[in-house]
Amino acid sequence: MKDSSDEGSGGGQDSVSLRELSFADLSAAADEARQLLETGYVRRGKWSLGEMCRHLRLVQDCAIDGYPGWMSLFAPLRPIVRRMLLKRVLTGDSPIGLRTAPPFVPKSDLDDAIEVGKFSESISRLLSYEGEFRAHPGFGRLDHDRMLELFAAHAAHHLRFLEPEKPGSELQINAKPATDSWQASKRDIGESS
Repeated sequence: MKDSSDEGSGGGQDSVSLRELSFADLSAAADEARQLLETGYVRRGKWSLGEMCRHLRLVQDCAIDGYPGWMSLFAPLRPIVRRMLLKRVLTGDSPIGLRTAPPFVPKSDLDDAIEVGKFSESISRLLSYEGEFRAHPGFGRLDHDRMLELFAAHAAHHLRFLEPEKPGSELQINAKPATDSWQASKRDIGESS
């Protein structure tokens, strides 16, 4: 487990021990989110499972739909950022405590089941996308496989802040069991954020 004093989804927590988490592919991130929804979880940061899934979806959908225009102002820095951070991010050593750009900050009190469903649908959309992904605001243009690898690492970075509930645990659980809203979310894929 890693220690952390803050995280984009942690918001100034005291030092906490985080679980080691990585995904072989982006589908495994969806599986992990569904598993956390099913078993319940303990927060080690500020964001709930639903809030993390919304954030991850907002970020990764931009690879197809386009990033906010103002983010292109950082394009001249991409070679430096790529050289300094891409390998770290891909190997699970993402910087902790960086502020999240406002368009990607999720609203609070989201329904976990609905957001896990939408996150899973976003992943399906990415995996079936045959076009060229848009340039990442920090790392620039990445090939299809590298972009998916980046999103899987990003998901692991955030989801490691949720500890799966252990049977008989005395810890405060911040999740509800899966409900019919999971099925409803499958029908509401086209709903905007």
